[in-house]
Formats: sequence, C-alpha cells, structure tokens
Amino acid sequence: MYCGNESFTAEEMRYLKLLSNQYKNINSAATEIINLKAILNLPKGTEHFVSDIHGEAESFSHVLRNASGVIKNHISSIFGGSLRESEKKALATLIYYPERKLEQMIEQETDLEDWYKITLNRLVKICKVVSSKYTRSKVRKALPKEFAYIIEELLHENSGSMDKEMYYTEIIHTIIDLDQADRFIVALCNLIQRLSIDQLHVIGDIYDRGPNAAQIMDILSRYHSVDIQWGNHDIAWMGAAAGCQALICNVLRIQTRYANLDTIEEDYGINLLPLATFAMEKYADDPCDQFAPKGDEVLSDKDFKMIAKMHKAISIMQWKMEAQIIKRHPEFRMENRLLLDKINFEKGTIMIDGKEYVMNDMNFPTVDPKDPYALTEEEQTVMEKVKSSFVNSEKLQEHIRVLYTKGSMYTIFNSNLLFHGGIPMNDDGTLKTVTFRGKKYCGKEYLDAVERAVREGYFNKPHTESKRECMDIIWYMWCGEDSPLFGKKKMTTFERYFIDDKATHKEVSNPYYSLRNEEATCKRVLAAFGLNPETSHIVNGHVPVKVSKGESPIKANGRLFVIDGGFAKAYQKVTGIAGYTLIYNSHGMILVSHEPFVSTDVAIAEEKDILSSTVALQYTQDRILVRDTDIGRKLQDSINELEKLLYAYQNGIIKEQ
Repeated sequence: MYCGNESFTAEEMRYLKLLSNQYKNINSAATEIINLKAILNLPKGTEHFVSDIHGEAESFSHVLRNASGVIKNHISSIFGGSLRESEKKALATLIYYPERKLEQMIEQETDLEDWYKITLNRLVKICKVVSSKYTRSKVRKALPKEFAYIIEELLHENSGSMDKEMYYTEIIHTIIDLDQADRFIVALCNLIQRLSIDQLHVIGDIYDRGPNAAQIMDILSRYHSVDIQWGNHDIAWMGAAAGCQALICNVLRIQTRYANLDTIEEDYGINLLPLATFAMEKYADDPCDQFAPKGDEVLSDKDFKMIAKMHKAISIMQWKMEAQIIKRHPEFRMENRLLLDKINFEKGTIMIDGKEYVMNDMNFPTVDPKDPYALTEEEQTVMEKVKSSFVNSEKLQEHIRVLYTKGSMYTIFNSNLLFHGGIPMNDDGTLKTVTFRGKKYCGKEYLDAVERAVREGYFNKPHTESKRECMDIIWYMWCGEDSPLFGKKKMTTFERYFIDDKATHKEVSNPYYSLRNEEATCKRVLAAFGLNPETSHIVNGHVPVKVSKGESPIKANGRLFVIDGGFAKAYQKVTGIAGYTLIYNSHGMILVSHEPFVSTDVAIAEEKDILSSTVALQYTQDRILVRDTDIGRKLQDSINELEKLLYAYQNGIIKEQ
C-alpha cells in the first residue's frame, strides 16, 4: 500500500487527475486494486514458439490446433485410464477439426443423441481445465457471442453441488433437443484451442519454399495474440511490397525455383503474363537446365519448361537490379557480388576472387558485355508491370501490414530474447560495431536502428530519396554481411546456378553461429539487451538444426534454443524431422520435435496426430505466476498508481467524482 506524504509533483498530479476520470471514487479504485492483485497470483499463460514455417500451412495449422501436444496432454491428464486410447484420439481430432470430424461422426454413430451428451460433457471438462488459469473476465472475452452465457454457466458448474445438477443437465439436453449440438461442439472446440495458448511467437520466415504462405498470413492476421520476429525471407517480401525492384525479382526467383506461382498469381493476384511471355521468347531454345523448378508438385512438360525459363529470366534481372543498389551504396562493401561484368563471353569462364572458373551456361541473350548491368527495354517494361502488380495487390499489402503491425526485428517477452537470425559478432565473441547510415551501432541499438529504417522504407512517402535509401537497406537485410537476418559473408546464388565447382558455393557464417554454443557468448548477448543473463534465454530460428547428423537444438548449457527444425519439406532431408516448437507454461519450458505431417485429410480420417516428442524440459521448482511475467510487472505498476490515487482520495488531495 502506498505510504507517501501528501506532496505529489505537478506531473504526478496531472496523471492522477487523468486516472481519476477512469476510477472516479474510492470504491472503484479499491475494487480494481483487489482485482489486479488477484490476477498477479494466477499461473502464467502458455506461450507457443514456432519458427521457419516457409509456406507449410497444413502442418503449421495442425501444430496450432493441437498446441504442440498441449491439448492431447490435457485429455490424458483429465481422463487418464477412464478412456481408451482410441477414444482419446477421437476426442483430440474432434477438438482440432470439429466441423469435419462431426460430419464423420454423424455418419458413423448409431445413437447420436447419446454421443452428443457424452461428448459435450467431456468437452466442458476440458474447457474447465484450460480456462482455470484465467480470470472470468478474460475467459468471457474469448467466448463465442452466440453461446457465451450458456458456456459460462457450464464452466462454473460446481460438480459437488446437487442443487443445480438438474439445471446443468437440462442445459445439455436442451442443446441437443434444439439441434444446436453441432454448433455448440464447434464453439467449445474452438474455445479449447483458443485458451490452450495465451501467446504465439513466430520466430520468422513465414514466406517462400512452401506453397501456402498467404494462408499462414490469414491465420496470423486472425490469431488472438501473436508477435512475429522478421526473418530474412519475410523481409524480402516486405521490401518487394514496398516496391524494391531487386527484391521483387528475388521473390519471383524463389517462387519459380519451387514452382509456387499460385501464391503470386492466385493468392495475391499478381500478373506474371508479361514475365512468362518475355521468358518464352528470349529463352525459346534454351533448356534452362540449371533453373529447373524443384519440389514435389507434378507439372506438365509445358509448365515445367515455362517456369524454368521464367526462373532464368527473372534471375538475370535480379542481378542487374542488385548491381544498381550495390553501386549506390559503397558502404555496403558488396562489390564482390558484381559478377556479370566478370564473365569472359569468348572463353565461357568467369573470374571470382582472382580465380577463373568454367561456367556451365553461357546463354545470356539480355546481357550486353559492354554494359552488362543495363536492363533491356523489354526487361524494363516487364519490371515496371510486375512492380505495379506488387505495390497494388490489396491482399499482399494487407498481409505485409500484419508483418509490420505484429512484427519486429526482435522481441523481449518474459525474460526471453527472440530473434530470427543472429547478432553481428567478432571472432572473439564481442558484439560487432556496425556503421549504419553514417553512425556506429552494435547489438540492441543496431537492431533498433535497422527496424526504424525498415519501417521507413515501407511507410515513407513514395518517390523520395529517403524511401529509396531505406528500400535499399531492406534489400541489404536480405543478403548483406552485417544483416542480423542473413549473417553470412556473402550469398552465392549466382555461383550455385552457373559454376559446378562447389567450392564457390560456400557461404561463411558470422562468428555468432558457432560462438552461440558457448554460454558466455549467450550471456553477453542477453546482457546487451538488458536481460538477466543467469535466468533468461535466447530463442532462434534461421539455421536448420541437422538432427540427422547429431546436432542439438539446445545450445550454451540450455541458455539458447534453436527451433528451426524443418517445417519446410525442402529441409526435411537435411534435418531429419519436421520442425521444433517450444512451449513455455507455468511449470517451465518444453522443447518438442515433430515428425512430418501427412495431410489434414489423413489426420481426420485416421485420427492421426503429428508424432511429437519432448526433447528437453526445464521445469521450475515453484510454479510461475502472472506476477513473475512482463504483464505482471505492468499490472504491479498499475497497482502502484492506483494506490497513489486511493491515497489522494482518502487524504482529500483529489475529490471523488
């Protein structure tokens, strides 16, 4: 309780008078203090961490629906041996996919009314458990409006009281009699999903490789509470949406590489006909073998050849557009990425770092050896049309706004530091000082400065020099040496396409990626971001954990978790699994690995959940309460201010309203 003297500063008085407009008297201030103090003693909500989703909407959606096994664990805990394993699987599948599972059960069940009664009672029991750590007010806000009153009554039913037993039984019977059971079951299942996870953290790379990034963005835009840490693939799309031509080319190059043109054309309505027409004409007789699309999608011979030609055409345009940025910014120190002018067109070779290499493809119909970085008139026309489609796509701009609204370079949440890539670092483990826009930064200050520039590159007025500079910076974040999102000396995309000698393909990582194995390094990073290095953690994505080669996702004596385990199918041969997720609840941290997800259809028809395994546990001796969290600290600040207001009321300093 506040025990100060009667003198408040002028600033404090202004604030307390504003606060008194909300809490107009002693009773309202005291009631709120009581409420907030009670909340401090509830268990903390469950946080769910995912990373590097890369367009795999089906598996991502399933992991959200099952909360990385949290819901299945609740079912086992609540019903124990009272249900057969088959019944538990059926109940779990119903909660994950209520509409579709109901269709199946209606066809299969011989006594549907009895099934409804049993199922509704079971779902209410699960709802009670998942809602128990929240205030009634918070649960009430999560309830579906049409059934809010009924669900609230059922959630607070006292199973030991005979007085209301008939009342609650009659509610269930009436729901069934009025043919509302299906809708009520769907509402309960969605509520269980909603209450199982309090906060979702997405540690970057929503886009590229997989086919359904737009669906993932739709899910995230509707999700009740989410933060996003930008990944290098996300930043490429953010720059493309802002109109950066080099990143527009890069986005299209990756989409053609993985034959994911539906994302571009159908989801975002971007017209690729100008590019396709141009590519088919310029590369008519070129098999474009090095640009053959990858992935599992079955393509017709005609589509396969067309996409390969589009892939090559946009790649050449990308290197030309990137050269313009590199030449505008000598401070980027990326002259070694200017390679088109290093080609010897007579010998069929290229000079890189003083060494000559034979090229596997010498068909460059749009490259003038005398001015290799100039766009042809046709390329310029294609570029202008495609850029117009990107910046005017309503759906794309809507999704990119979600990334800006809910996203950032890094997040600090409940003593965990979340970022996608790494922190630029020197070989000795000290944080690297980077010159950025004429000033020197390192660590947190550098990431803050980068984030400001990224936002300016999107939101600044068009056609200004400042906007163009910031769009160039967004491109640098995709592939620059000191980018926290990339973290390598150089990106060897050109070499991978045109040079067979794999020595040229090597990309040397920033020292951070080896030094993060050391606890001292992680503690240094945590301290630089203002966190307690003894109790805090780093959560990373970006670099897939090669589980099949024995690599561990847990680094630095448990101080750092890497949760990029291969959501993207393109990575699963390397990682050996299909992704890590992290759960942080009131008992501690649980790292979970997942086997590949077959399909939603199989999950429903065969009641086949993702096979998930607990990799590591960091349980606390005492249960973590709201008072121990960031939200708890904010609530305590509010309590302190309200206690001052209460003191002011009680001592006649401020008059009740």
